[in-house]
Amino acid sequence: MTFFEDLRAAREGVLSLGFWALQVYRFGHLRYRFQSKLVRYPLGALHIVLSKVAEMLCGVTIGVSAKIGRRLVIEHSGAIVVHGNAVLGDDCIIRQGVTIGNRYMDKPLDAPVIGQRVNIGAGAKILGAVHIGDDAEIGANAVVLKDVPAGAVAVGVPARIILRKSEL
Repeated sequence: MTFFEDLRAAREGVLSLGFWALQVYRFGHLRYRFQSKLVRYPLGALHIVLSKVAEMLCGVTIGVSAKIGRRLVIEHSGAIVVHGNAVLGDDCIIRQGVTIGNRYMDKPLDAPVIGQRVNIGAGAKILGAVHIGDDAEIGANAVVLKDVPAGAVAVGVPARIILRKSEL
């Protein structure tokens, strides 16, 4: 069950605000499993309330229709926004001040696709329909506007891509 996997992955355990914000997202996403409006609507209404509480208390906003893999770690909560169309793979780490969202107002559905085991530094912004490869690292305060290959590091504003020696 993802609840216990998320709990084991959270370094602070049940005291982690990021863990609880993630559980609110998972609860809201649960409603997509039901076809009946008698089930979906009450779950949706409850999720709206819980997500606003999570925003206020945890500082984390996760779009309910985002696709988030297993064992996501929100290491330090606060000022984190994940677009509703974003995709995050398994075992990713997000730190405070991260935005994963769209880049242009006229393309509101464009959102990043982030691979497995991606480490996203504090204050990083990943914007638009970009793909971040598996095992990539996004440096603190980087602004990623283009694809990052698997295993690479993205740093700077705008982010420049650095291939690791094993990738050369």
